[in-house]
Amino acid sequence: MAAIHLVIAGGGKVGAFLANKLAGKNTIVIIEKDPTVCKELSKTTKSLVIQGDACDYRYQEEARVDRCDVFAAVTSDDDDNLVACQLAKTAFSAGRAVARVNNPKNERIFNLMGIDAISSTTIIGHLIEERATIGDILTLHVMKSGQVEIVEIDIPETGCRSCNRQLRSLGLPEGCVLVSIIRGDDVVIPRGSDMILPGDSIIAVTSTENEAELKRALAE
Repeated sequence: MAAIHLVIAGGGKVGAFLANKLAGKNTIVIIEKDPTVCKELSKTTKSLVIQGDACDYRYQEEARVDRCDVFAAVTSDDDDNLVACQLAKTAFSAGRAVARVNNPKNERIFNLMGIDAISSTTIIGHLIEERATIGDILTLHVMKSGQVEIVEIDIPETGCRSCNRQLRSLGLPEGCVLVSIIRGDDVVIPRGSDMILPGDSIIAVTSTENEAELKRALAE
């Protein structure tokens, strides 16, 4: 794959994960408000780090969003991600805008604005790295008249009943498939013998009717 110029809005865990995952021949710029986070990013990533608000024109201009192939807004605030992506697309004609959506209910709004929106960090990384289209992923959300969904489930740091048990013993609802386990900077493709640990994030495909039951089985 040819090298790309990627600008990331937000230097938290998600932004740092993407920057490190896509480091190498790619040119990566991170825009982050918090000076302490910026200082840490300058030590732990090979990215150019700009301290500022990614919703502000001047900082996107400094990051050369006009030259970027992909603009990824991955802060923990959906409103900020939407504004930053809109600015990148309208003011700088960014090649592509991808956003982390913290509330899945907001995905439709992002997509209507022409922004690729998804709640899975791992999938965002794949979309950028492979230049894949989001179509196949969104199809999972609407196939069979919206009866299948991709969900992200955060396991409490304090633990829960599913923790430290083999996946095959959890008795997950019918129609639910665990796709990946995000553990810090690592991504685990789950097998029956793997275990869920406190603080993990689980990416799963589930029938809509079993979504609540799946969340109860994993996170309570």
